[in-house]
Amino acid sequence: MNTAIIVAAGASQRFNSATPKQFIEVCGKQVVIYSLERFAACSSVDEIVVVVPEDMVEGFGEREDVASIYKLKGVVAGGRTRAESVHRGVRVVDARTEIVAIHDGARPLVTVDEIDLVIQKAVETGAACLTAPVVDTIKQVEDGWITGTIDRRTLRRAMTPQAFKLELLRNAFKGRKLTDDITDECSLIEELGHHIASVPGGTRNIKITHPEDLRIAEEFLREGY
Repeated sequence: MNTAIIVAAGASQRFNSATPKQFIEVCGKQVVIYSLERFAACSSVDEIVVVVPEDMVEGFGEREDVASIYKLKGVVAGGRTRAESVHRGVRVVDARTEIVAIHDGARPLVTVDEIDLVIQKAVETGAACLTAPVVDTIKQVEDGWITGTIDRRTLRRAMTPQAFKLELLRNAFKGRKLTDDITDECSLIEELGHHIASVPGGTRNIKITHPEDLRIAEEFLREGY
């Protein structure tokens, strides 16, 4: 049994909008609905837990666009930080779960194949992360001056989903302060010394962070991606 946690509790401070980016409509649906639908369509996912702002928990599961997602088994209030929100989701995961796949609700263009590949790799290795190559030249900067060029051939951008064996993930959270500097779950698993498999993902799996990202996502969705 595998469970997905869709994290959609952020306030979207960088997006500069009264409505959090994951709840903005694109092509007739809120961004988070696309994420939920793609995980529901994946045969490797048995159940879904979604983490939303506390004031949205009541009634979220009864919304018409959410109620049809039959794999959705829980709606949880998010915490002060992303890590705290994920932890709250982990705490309600069914004890029979083998793999937990964690995904940003603001990544509506993830594919079913990407989800499946990450989960299957986590079954084999215990931990897996969807990644993409870094295409820009990366410079190291100190005090406003470029001090070097980093070899991008060994660099990858971490995306989601990131998938882990449930017990491993629980151990990673145990006794850890869930601060703002924890930007993904892989960093917690790395602290345990556990190896994480890198699974190549597509460049279209963007995270909606700035208003222009919505326009890019809209174009892809209109193309049927």
